[in-house]
Amino acid sequence: MKPSFISLDWGTSSLRAVLVSEEGAVIEARSAAGGVMSVKDRQFEASLHAICSDWIENFGCPIVASGMIGSRQGWVEAPYLDCPATPATAARALTTLQISNRVDMHIIPGLRCGSKTTMYDLMRGEETQIWGADVAPDSVCVLPGTHSKWAFVDEQSRITRFATYMTGELYGLLTKHGILGRLMEFGGSDKEAFVRGAKLGLAQLAQATHVIFAARTAGLTGEVPPAGLPDYLSGILIGVEVASALAAEKVSAERPINVIGDDDLSSRYEAALQLAGLRSVRARDGATIQGHVRVAREAGIVACGSA
Repeated sequence: MKPSFISLDWGTSSLRAVLVSEEGAVIEARSAAGGVMSVKDRQFEASLHAICSDWIENFGCPIVASGMIGSRQGWVEAPYLDCPATPATAARALTTLQISNRVDMHIIPGLRCGSKTTMYDLMRGEETQIWGADVAPDSVCVLPGTHSKWAFVDEQSRITRFATYMTGELYGLLTKHGILGRLMEFGGSDKEAFVRGAKLGLAQLAQATHVIFAARTAGLTGEVPPAGLPDYLSGILIGVEVASALAAEKVSAERPINVIGDDDLSSRYEAALQLAGLRSVRARDGATIQGHVRVAREAGIVACGSA
């Protein structure tokens, strides 16, 4: 297979590089713990060369990147694109820089929705996953993560709006830096505890900060064993998120919700959605790469009939 471009998914904590063929297939994939926040003294080019300098030298093909690499803390800030947005509008708003006087790197812009009178919401990287997941028109997508997203795609397959929930970050802060983590034993898995927590979170949205304390009282009273408390808290937080999104967006139960992301987290969200009476469908693997392919086609970076 002949290489067409290098796909970079460069986030906060990790870097994933994929050599993509003219047909849009994966030739080779590599990953490193070289996320944006771990790059010292802004040595982004050195981090890039550490993972794929041979591809750059041997093939000289362009690079398409998305994620936090285009943030204010990244290599260069790629301005946000206002919703509604499509791969075509993103392709017209790429931020391009040259690497080693040899190849161009094209950074896909993040998206913005909302207004000053309400609040703005922002995403970087998830938009590419949604476009690559090839979801049906008029769909709702959930992208679990540190800052999970609920995104809405209209009849014309445009991302029209989205909402961010800091569920993953809250979990990390509460377990690592708060009193809730003092009673917890980590490393195991307790699906029953997760379901109990999710039911509580779904039912007690209006009492969210009160309900979170249940992850301590349940441990002190022996209702949930120490090894089950991490999953119990995870269930509470995800349940609160799902209930909040359903209340704010009035999501219909008529169509399944697209879940896009990591297997373990996606499974948790699927379970919570089922408890809320909603159907879900898992997005195909490699959504980020295929999103890069779509934007690269629209931008003319690769031939429309090739990648």
